[in-house]
Amino acid sequence: MKIPVLFTLVTCFCLSIVCTILVSVRAIAAQPKLFIAYPPPTHQTTANKIFFIGTAPVSGPVLVNGQAIARSAAGHFAPSFPLQIGANQFTFRYGTQEIKRTVTRETSGVTLPVGNTFAKDSLTPAVNIGRLPDELICFGAIAPPGATVGVRLGTSQTVPLQPQAQFVELPPNSALLTQQNQPVTVSEAGFYRGCGRTVLIGDLGRPVFELNLGGNTTRQLGTGNIQILSPTQLEVAEVTADIGTARTGPSTDYSRLTPLPKGTLASVTGYEGDWVRLDYGAWIKRQEVQVRRMAVPPTSLIRSVKARSAGNWTEIVFPLQVPVPVTVQQGDRTFTLTLHNTTAQTDTVRLDDDPLIARLDWQQNQPGQVQYTFNLKTTQQWGYTLRYEGTSLVLALKHPPNVKSGGKNAIAAKPLAGTKILLDPGHGGPEDLGSVGPTGLPEKAVALKTSKLLRDELIQRGATVVMTRDKDADVGLQDRVNLIATSQPTLALSIHYNALPDSGDAIKTQGISTFWYQTQGHSLAVFLHNYLVKTLKRSSYGVFWNNLALTRPSTTPAVLLELGFMINPNEYEWIVNGTEQKKLARAIADGVTAWLYSRS
Repeated sequence: MKIPVLFTLVTCFCLSIVCTILVSVRAIAAQPKLFIAYPPPTHQTTANKIFFIGTAPVSGPVLVNGQAIARSAAGHFAPSFPLQIGANQFTFRYGTQEIKRTVTRETSGVTLPVGNTFAKDSLTPAVNIGRLPDELICFGAIAPPGATVGVRLGTSQTVPLQPQAQFVELPPNSALLTQQNQPVTVSEAGFYRGCGRTVLIGDLGRPVFELNLGGNTTRQLGTGNIQILSPTQLEVAEVTADIGTARTGPSTDYSRLTPLPKGTLASVTGYEGDWVRLDYGAWIKRQEVQVRRMAVPPTSLIRSVKARSAGNWTEIVFPLQVPVPVTVQQGDRTFTLTLHNTTAQTDTVRLDDDPLIARLDWQQNQPGQVQYTFNLKTTQQWGYTLRYEGTSLVLALKHPPNVKSGGKNAIAAKPLAGTKILLDPGHGGPEDLGSVGPTGLPEKAVALKTSKLLRDELIQRGATVVMTRDKDADVGLQDRVNLIATSQPTLALSIHYNALPDSGDAIKTQGISTFWYQTQGHSLAVFLHNYLVKTLKRSSYGVFWNNLALTRPSTTPAVLLELGFMINPNEYEWIVNGTEQKKLARAIADGVTAWLYSRS
């Protein structure tokens, strides 16, 4: 019976890099003689080069556009080729077999308009914005070089826009992974920018952009309204999400700040599209808050502070008049909590001898901002949570695990007794395959097998193991994060295998890397990385601080492991080798055990 070739379009996320892969289901089950796993038959990219990953029998050469390419001992290949703007044709041949691929490189630049007009969709701001009186409001447009450009704001003010000769462009964060993160100076011919201020209060409507070229004037309405907020009638935002995601700017491109507990109140000092600016400087999505008017801005006094025991946690209660915004900063032996919009009247703090906290200090470091610094007994932190109970803020700090409580005999037999370890096999399900290797094998399958082997090793050592998935199932990122919060493990490991963006070099890139975000995960990430590289004699791809869903949980040391590159022809053979997989699982379990005993 002839088996039809089935193709499934999937999107995978490797280190937050989005790559679209067309995987042949038939090819994974029974490989043809010549097979290309990536890119798909028609692929679009803005990169200046592309790598292909695939395989063919070891006998005989594989030709690309008539030139032989290098292959691994198993016959796998991953060559890179430069790309010209537009369609690029590649023909792969092995014997009588032929596979064609078309890769289209799209330009990332802007096409200048022809004639007396603005470039399409170039007027900024493109969304509704709200600002305080006398605050800078900046505008931008793309117009023909040599034009005179300005913006009429309200009925009486014009802001001139000046031509920009050049601009320093920063590459995306992912460029660090391919060592291509250097700033680039680019020409800005046709770009016009300018900023202005106004003390007018109210809705100023949509700005009018004016362009004069050769004596002819063109006017075009902007797409976003400009509103100037009244300082005496500010609105107040209340966080309604379980955890409010605060950021440094009005989009998900901006960095995260300390999440805001549900119930937090703060005055609104600005808007931009779907984002709200809060009085202490953070931005938050409008859908995560409820905005309403209040007679006075939300501020609070703080007096007494009390610590209490709650199982394996110490809870510190801060009685407040309103739930104020907070930020956290962690050091080697310190945990600093900052209360914004708060004034101290603190004279009494109760803190008994505690398993984690040596001393609590506080200071009013500036008007409306109080800092509480917890001096810790160990350099390793184990997790924290923040929540509001009414108007009282509750900070919970996790105690160190007592892994040595069973005595020497218990340690020798079950060194991880009393610990709980969460394992998160990356990806899963029919849509989220992860990266793929030269034969089409998906990352999700290897991550699950490695995680199961690691689970068995940890259980043998006495640990309780929680798995986010133990089969090929689609588990959402938030569901994985929620399981960490509810299970409260001693530590959490997310298991992955790596890939690169199109501009990377698949042949020359290999090795183990670890990723952390919260301070309590740093030591674990460095220790495991060094331990695995040394023990297994593998290459190092590095240790990274990275804003990933499975490194962000604050309740435990959480680390994401990228254990090798699926796209590297030689490392792929190590990744899929059953004997090496068992060695890898044993080494991770040994490394976890050694780290726990070194930190407790």
